Amino acid sequence: MDTQIVLTLGVLVVALIAFVAEWLPVDITAIIVAIVLMLLGLVSPDEGIAGFGNSATITVMAMFILSAGITRTGAIRVARDLLVKWGGKNPSQQIFVMGAIVGPITAFINNTAVVAIFLPIIEDWCKKQKVSVSKLLIPLSYATVLGGMITLIGTSTNILASGVSKKLGYGEFSLFQFTTLGIVTFIIGLLYLTFVAPKLLPDRKPVANSSLSEEYGLKDYVSEVVISPRSSLIGQTLNESEIQRKFDIDVLEIIHNENHFPQPLGDKELSAGDILLVRGTREDLLKIRDERGIEILADVQFSQKLGGEDSIESEMISGEENIAEILILSNSRLIGSTLKDLRFRQRYNATVIAIRRGEELVRERLGKVPLRFGDLLLVQGPKQSILGLQTTRELLVLEQQDVDSVQQNKAGIAVAIVLGVIIVAALDLFPILVTALVGVVLMIITGCLKPGEIYGAVRWDIIFLLAGLIPLGTAMENSGTNEWLANNLVSLGGQFSGYWILTFFYLITSFLTEILSNNAAVVLMIPIAVQVAKTLSLNPYALMFAVTFAASNSYLTPIGYQTNTMVYGPGGYKFLDFTRVGLPLNLILTIVTPLLIVWLYGLKPISP
Repeated sequence: MDTQIVLTLGVLVVALIAFVAEWLPVDITAIIVAIVLMLLGLVSPDEGIAGFGNSATITVMAMFILSAGITRTGAIRVARDLLVKWGGKNPSQQIFVMGAIVGPITAFINNTAVVAIFLPIIEDWCKKQKVSVSKLLIPLSYATVLGGMITLIGTSTNILASGVSKKLGYGEFSLFQFTTLGIVTFIIGLLYLTFVAPKLLPDRKPVANSSLSEEYGLKDYVSEVVISPRSSLIGQTLNESEIQRKFDIDVLEIIHNENHFPQPLGDKELSAGDILLVRGTREDLLKIRDERGIEILADVQFSQKLGGEDSIESEMISGEENIAEILILSNSRLIGSTLKDLRFRQRYNATVIAIRRGEELVRERLGKVPLRFGDLLLVQGPKQSILGLQTTRELLVLEQQDVDSVQQNKAGIAVAIVLGVIIVAALDLFPILVTALVGVVLMIITGCLKPGEIYGAVRWDIIFLLAGLIPLGTAMENSGTNEWLANNLVSLGGQFSGYWILTFFYLITSFLTEILSNNAAVVLMIPIAVQVAKTLSLNPYALMFAVTFAASNSYLTPIGYQTNTMVYGPGGYKFLDFTRVGLPLNLILTIVTPLLIVWLYGLKPISP
């Protein structure tokens, strides 16, 4: 075996291990891979950085911005009225209507943006219908994934696959090149979600009549303490006392002479008789009692004073205070940092009192927990601070917004711009890269987006992931690794029919997607698939489509696709909930998609 092939395979294996182990974020790992390839001489410096200027990378960036223009202007919020009007009370009807609405939207708009918009809508709708939100959020995610495969611009994976096809000499995919296949698989998936999934979906999250305090089990973590006349805290401010720094507690509110003082509380001087509403374990409160002279109010007194099960929550939302669930989005700068590092309370004037990470619930030592994409934060603070959190694009407040900051008067313009991009690209007047960039400029000129907003609209982790992975594909091509792998695959399975070869690539790509990412799977598998197609005289487009569809159809885990991760915490799901609902769908599509590809596109070879 050639030395360069050995080196390339070595880098590939180490990269796969690094992706699975998550030693670093996947985008950083991809950039490191590109650097290692340059250091080993497997790609030239120009090839190592070519991913940043690749047409697929720039097109993906432009589509993120166009999606932001649509969401910023509220153009797809009209779908909320259709959902409420036609959703009904039957679970199958609810899923069908929701899927029929979000699926076609995600054919043209980034699916993570669609899920971000519909999450609060679905939560509010479930409260009104008294339905557990866990019955609808997995179908929401899966429907957007299925819808994203209807057109070229539905997902970044499709655009990347098109770029790889061009590099291999087969040209870019047209906007609607695999739309027929996408529509059929979407219909099959929607029928499965409508009639089969309701029987498999869990009832994880309580229905509307439950409180957040019950959901997060705050009874043993939120208490009232009183400053006794002998307390050493008298005359000190909270900052001077350092009790929030030395102990694992957060002071949520100070009650002085029946007056409630909300955040910020750091400079508030403490007096004898002040009541503090605190988040902390009983062990820490006992330590403060012994060291600083406070008294812990009895649970029964606390409950009687405020009245029943919702007593804790009633206290936390008294006056100008409110509590809310906040989802960390994939482009958030909070990812990888702790609340303490971020100085979250000072930055946002709100306090995190619990973190939900899928089925895991964190209520202790919150300041030391590194935050992840998809984490759900239970936050308490002034209502104005909660409203302020609604304006950031890094966090999503899971409730209907009281103040709508979108520019609804620009909605028609934003839709017209995106339609123009789609029509011009569909007519092949200009490449999708050019039309998308023109659309970005028009979004800014017309005021649909402010110039500064375009940077926040881009998923930079995806851009860096693509830029880092593209050189890996180049190294595999330059070193002959793709040809070596393809020849070995042919020697092992050359006697199988074209359908089974398509199915094999579909299965392998699906597996790689679940453990790596959809974009990584496409970069690695399409060149190998094309080489196999050449060797066996098969239609290379058939194999490229099989890989592309398998890479995006990720349903088995909450971490295989971004939209799955987004609904993981809000739905209160367990890890295996996705496997139970997604495995039958994966199996159905694994059998049906290759059959459809053979039927629609054939297996006879096509010249580049």
